[in-house]
Amino acid sequence: MPEKWQRRRPDRDKEICYMEVEKFWGEKESHVPAGFAAAGDDYTQKGIDLNEQLIGNRPATYFMQVMGNSMIDASIFNGDIVIVDRSIKAENGKVVIAVLDGEMLIRRFEKTLNRLRLIPETPRLSPIDVSEFTDCQIWGVVTYVIHSLR
Repeated sequence: MPEKWQRRRPDRDKEICYMEVEKFWGEKESHVPAGFAAAGDDYTQKGIDLNEQLIGNRPATYFMQVMGNSMIDASIFNGDIVIVDRSIKAENGKVVIAVLDGEMLIRRFEKTLNRLRLIPETPRLSPIDVSEFTDCQIWGVVTYVIHSLR
């Protein structure tokens, strides 16, 4: 991860990497040929602004780097970047960042009438049943995953 994107926050866990939300594509046009020309090729289009595409609520959005393999069956791998929105309410089936007894985890959220569970997406780990005596907070909801194809 480029050093200029890293920002440490004194009020957060030192292991978490935050990246500044930057405009990745400017007003430049970018086209990738993938077949025959289309009838609309004569019309020019503004470049893709990843901020517009990926960030719904800028002040509440964070980029975090995943460490570990607890979500590999959800196609979230070690080293991937997840985009997390803290303003979205966690719902059943959503992938969340949870703080469990002071440790940040990425898991699938499941809540029933009497029970909250944090479910990994790998057969190697067991779901975590969160009791009323457990210190657990849902930090944010994962909205996108960025990973390299290399």
